[in-house]
Amino acid sequence: MMVRIRAVSKGFTLVELLVVIAIIGILVGLLLPAVQAAREAARRMSCSNNIRQLGLATLNYESAFRRLPGLMGSSTYSAQARVLPYMEQTALHDLIDYSRPLLVGPAFAARFDIALSGIVSARLPIMLCPSDGEDPMFPVVMSDGSAGRCAGLSYMYSIGSGRGTSYDDRFETDGMIWERSFARLSKCSDGTSNTVLIAETILGDKTSLTVPPTRMPMRVIANWPGTSSNPSGPGFISGSLISNPDLTAIFPSVTNSYRGNRGESWIRGVPFATTINGYLTPNHRIPDIGMHGRGFYAARSMHTGGAQLGYLDGSVRFVSNNVDELAYRNSYSANGGEVVVLQDQ
Repeated sequence: MMVRIRAVSKGFTLVELLVVIAIIGILVGLLLPAVQAAREAARRMSCSNNIRQLGLATLNYESAFRRLPGLMGSSTYSAQARVLPYMEQTALHDLIDYSRPLLVGPAFAARFDIALSGIVSARLPIMLCPSDGEDPMFPVVMSDGSAGRCAGLSYMYSIGSGRGTSYDDRFETDGMIWERSFARLSKCSDGTSNTVLIAETILGDKTSLTVPPTRMPMRVIANWPGTSSNPSGPGFISGSLISNPDLTAIFPSVTNSYRGNRGESWIRGVPFATTINGYLTPNHRIPDIGMHGRGFYAARSMHTGGAQLGYLDGSVRFVSNNVDELAYRNSYSANGGEVVVLQDQ
């Protein structure tokens, strides 16, 4: 009698497959935060290196000219543009003619010169924080009425502590950069390792709103239309100047609109685009507050817990959101004789 032997099929049952898939899912869930943390650590290190390169380029500029780069008004070129040759951007810098106006037309409606559109739209990765996912290209209208694009930046030069009138680049501030400054290092009597030169911020979201934004309010500048029409009180000076206002108390009562144009152009020397001050601590819950381009602009970042600052000696430090306010403002002052004790991370 012939006996037939049936072949036994070898394979996984549906239950076994589901168990394996569940295990893999659990492992991925456990590993993903670690991978994301490693990626953010790498991005934070890259951001730190970008700030260091800009700081060293500034010091090399100072070595060449015996002065730091300065501003020449909101319609002209930024301090960042002036240091391009010292950060391997000589070819781009050679295209800039500083005797030619960057913006043309009346002050209230000035537009980028169409002949400079190629320079204005040149994207510079070294001026962008890799952790900030916002599009760095901002829409602008050129001098001929055509639609153009402007390349933004993450790294801002400090114009001082923001105390008194040290938020306003039209006056000499307690920082190292203001309008027509080109300051010498000798102004920094507090020590180069104690004085902030550069700080990072996040890019604006390109919106224009009359109500507070519901998403990422830190990506907009709250517009303060002026102080002359507001009630008198602590922090107000006559005309359009203010001094040491309690922003927590008066915001948002002084705000009538919001605009997402922070950091909109690396080439333009207007405060909202290329400068910062220390009045608000890093990633402050109050958004930046601007007054006709000038204002209280804070260090902000997409890094967890703080923001990166570059100092006048070329060093870079990560400073916590919870830093002491007084010590933080002191670190932006170059010659106030204050004691600076910051806990960096």
